[in-house]
Amino acid sequence: MKRRLFALALAFAGFAAKAQGNGLFTVVRVDVARLELFWQDDKGQPLRRLDRLAAWQKAQGKTLTFGMNAGMYHADAAPVGLLVIDGRELSPLNLADGQGNFFLKPNGVFFIDATGAHVADAADYAAAAHDGVRLATQSGPLLLKHGQIHPAFRPSSASRYIRNGVCAQGGQVVFVISERPVTFHEFASFFLDELHCQDALYLDGAVSSLWSPRLGRNDHLHELGPLFGVTESGQR
Repeated sequence: MKRRLFALALAFAGFAAKAQGNGLFTVVRVDVARLELFWQDDKGQPLRRLDRLAAWQKAQGKTLTFGMNAGMYHADAAPVGLLVIDGRELSPLNLADGQGNFFLKPNGVFFIDATGAHVADAADYAAAAHDGVRLATQSGPLLLKHGQIHPAFRPSSASRYIRNGVCAQGGQVVFVISERPVTFHEFASFFLDELHCQDALYLDGAVSSLWSPRLGRNDHLHELGPLFGVTESGQR
């Protein structure tokens, strides 16, 4: 019998949280319209950590209700690939070959445009016309493409890390972070078998971080690059 992988789930629609099974993964669902991307503060300095993003938002009279690392980055926090924030391209699409997870093709782009949220193969994104992209971040590898697990992932792999990733379903963006080290294959299988995603993107491993006051999470041990966030007006 196939071993099922369960999750701790948080639905932003009602901020209702419940634990299921062994709590191997945490799942956070965010309304597409509420999701933002952040990278630098108003002085052009990288924010680098979720607690710094929360403090910066607090100074503007806002509350960070959700945050997560949003793709791979260089040592100076600059994104490795595409980054679009508020409709402005701050870093170009990267289709180069190289070493490491980002360059394990196919890699991909998570983006939000006028039609909603999407995950696409980076090469397919480059070949298509795009109008009205509000935000986008590139990372890699793709976990799933059209319902197929990345061909490089092996069930027998010994490489285990805390990992996080994203997919899109209807009007929601679905974020996942593992609660213990898992393989790429286990991680991709959860998106496919339990969440029924068709396309999903790996965001990172080892440095994977989640900010969720309602879950009691304040992951701030790692210096990061671009950051996903959901904010509310008014401090709590």
